[in-house]
Amino acid sequence: MVSLALSSITSRGSSIASVVAGSKPTRSWDKPQFDDIAPRNVTAIVGQTAELNCYVKHPGDRVISWIRKRDLHILTSSTLAYTGDARFSVKHPESSDEWTLRIEYVQPRDAGVYECQVNTEPKMNLAFMLKVEAAQATILGPEDVYVKKGSTISLTCEVNIRSTPPSGVTWHHGAAVVDFDSPSVHRRGGVSLETEKTDTGTTSRLLVTQARLTDSGNYTCIPSNANPASVMVHVLNGEHPAAMQHGGSCGVAPTILLASITLITANMLR
Repeated sequence: MVSLALSSITSRGSSIASVVAGSKPTRSWDKPQFDDIAPRNVTAIVGQTAELNCYVKHPGDRVISWIRKRDLHILTSSTLAYTGDARFSVKHPESSDEWTLRIEYVQPRDAGVYECQVNTEPKMNLAFMLKVEAAQATILGPEDVYVKKGSTISLTCEVNIRSTPPSGVTWHHGAAVVDFDSPSVHRRGGVSLETEKTDTGTTSRLLVTQARLTDSGNYTCIPSNANPASVMVHVLNGEHPAAMQHGGSCGVAPTILLASITLITANMLR
């Protein structure tokens, strides 16, 4: 009995001694873990900055890295970049859980899977999918613009890309480029283009004064780095106030108004 008691004490003492002498045991809630609070499917527009937000709780002295999955290239490790492409960097505010991969001036080739990795054993990985889309030009107003013969056609195209504005914006009338240096445009006169680049993007405004019936047709705004946008211009030979373009806005075509009135009248007579 005495021998058994001593053995028990010795065993417990040995256990206590090993705990005291050894390192502090890792509790489950102290282990590194991903705080999966950020979206893992990210869409970015060409030319803008993409951010993949990875949050790691209780990293301790572990190293957090970003890996490009398609070629297993280590892009960043801790706060250091391991790529010759200066567009890649990591954002880690001091004492925070955030390890955000930033890709400036994002390009279509940047699309794909990226992994936030913690060098535990085995390694911890959290995958992010980056989708890259082309910017979309927008022509303000409705898709059909009605103007009176002899008035001014005013079309405004916007491209909301701040970081890499388009190097140029061209306009097409039908299949033909609106070439301001061409003899036909010079002979016609009254055609001008205003382009403005601001902090919010690029605005291109096409003005056609003394509108003619031949100015009717499809007009397309084509930026150098964005998808085009189109509108249909109708130059009317006569007075149709409801369909005219006034100060950049236009009403509804008379045929649409007539159809609406007819439908309402028919319903009332039932």
